[in-house]
Amino acid sequence: MEFHPQPKPGAARPWAFPAPDRGALDNGLTVLRCLRPGQQVVAVEIFLDAPLDAEPEGLDGVATIMARALSEGTDKHSAEEFAAELERCGATLDAHADHPGVRVSLEVPVSRLPKALGLVAEALIAPAFVETEIERLVRNRLDEIPHETANPGRRAAKQLSKELFPADSRMSRPRQGTEETVAAIDASAVRAFYEAHVRPATATAVVVGDFTDVDVDKILAETLGAWTGDTAEARPVPPITADDTGRVVIVDRPGAVQTQLLIGRVGADRHDRVWPAQVLGTYCLGGTLTSRLDRVLREEKGYTYGVRSFGQVLRSDGAGNGASMLAISGSVDTPNTGPALDDLWKVLRTLAAEGLTDAERDVAVQNLVGVAPLKYETAASVAATLADQVEQHLPDDYQAQLYARLAETGTVEATAAVVNAFPVDRLVTVLVGDAAAIAEPVRALGIGEVTVVSS
Repeated sequence: MEFHPQPKPGAARPWAFPAPDRGALDNGLTVLRCLRPGQQVVAVEIFLDAPLDAEPEGLDGVATIMARALSEGTDKHSAEEFAAELERCGATLDAHADHPGVRVSLEVPVSRLPKALGLVAEALIAPAFVETEIERLVRNRLDEIPHETANPGRRAAKQLSKELFPADSRMSRPRQGTEETVAAIDASAVRAFYEAHVRPATATAVVVGDFTDVDVDKILAETLGAWTGDTAEARPVPPITADDTGRVVIVDRPGAVQTQLLIGRVGADRHDRVWPAQVLGTYCLGGTLTSRLDRVLREEKGYTYGVRSFGQVLRSDGAGNGASMLAISGSVDTPNTGPALDDLWKVLRTLAAEGLTDAERDVAVQNLVGVAPLKYETAASVAATLADQVEQHLPDDYQAQLYARLAETGTVEATAAVVNAFPVDRLVTVLVGDAAAIAEPVRALGIGEVTVVSS
């Protein structure tokens, strides 16, 4: 039998996160263009400065309904016609609202970019906001809320936000509204929010893909360039305050066979110089199957299928008013809730006492930096990250610089960052499970006052 010679790996090619070209249209719309040869599916992300804290009192969720309504008809096309036109382009369009603002996402073959971007411009310039469509979207949203409440992970996240932030802070309440606030939304409220906050002067469009053979500047000018609106000052980001006094809140689910746990606090955002070390240390703690939390709780004790630690930026303005959610999340079987939490706290205490090892740091750097070229293979992934930078007021080269800083971060620096991120006495623990079975074992741990609330 004749064997072909085994292929040999070539030399590793240098890689860096792609740098965009920044410009602006005559109407004030900021544009970031990023040429990605070979990416025939173009990704467009449009960030609208319509944050959740701008929602009128009693109308939490109006930003979400507005975002969903953008694809539900315009002054030229009904909802059905608009969907059909998008389908003919082979395009997908999505929009959602979050604390920083509203994001509109488009993916389309480059050959059909002019038509698809024209439809997006049409939705931004002249959305119909038909009363019957808004009523349908409101009913759909009301139908979603009970399902979210029934989901242990979503219920834990809702409770953690309520615990951490003051009651008058928008961050303390569900991002997409409650049953009471969503039910109060009508077409006039949606249009009022749109007219108050959606304008080109405070928006940014990110366009990523292989547009070598198309005049992308001309396409932008003829589509999004037709969008007009008044100029407006950027909204200031209110200071973010949080109460991370160590305590435990049990959301009672009688008879639950598992306990969903979410342990968190508020920490530094990406503008803080500690962020790269915080990312690295958090990854060592619970970023993958070989991290410390999984090694103990999953591999050694068999309490869980997996526990993860992470940092997620909530909102940022670059002037010190930003914050991120630092959290540990997972689920364990009900009888082992107490032992699992006990071992989790032991992991945190051991980490503070002994620190990370050089081997842990090296593996984390290799995983985080080494996987980056694969993570950003698609135009959509690049566009989403560039849009994240826009809404967090970060420089265009932030992501490229982040990977360089990760590679330079030492073990001692990563240890200090993760220990400061997860201090054992300043963590709010939310448990969604059977209070009758888990309350006493958790109280015995002494990790904070235990309170039980209904589900």
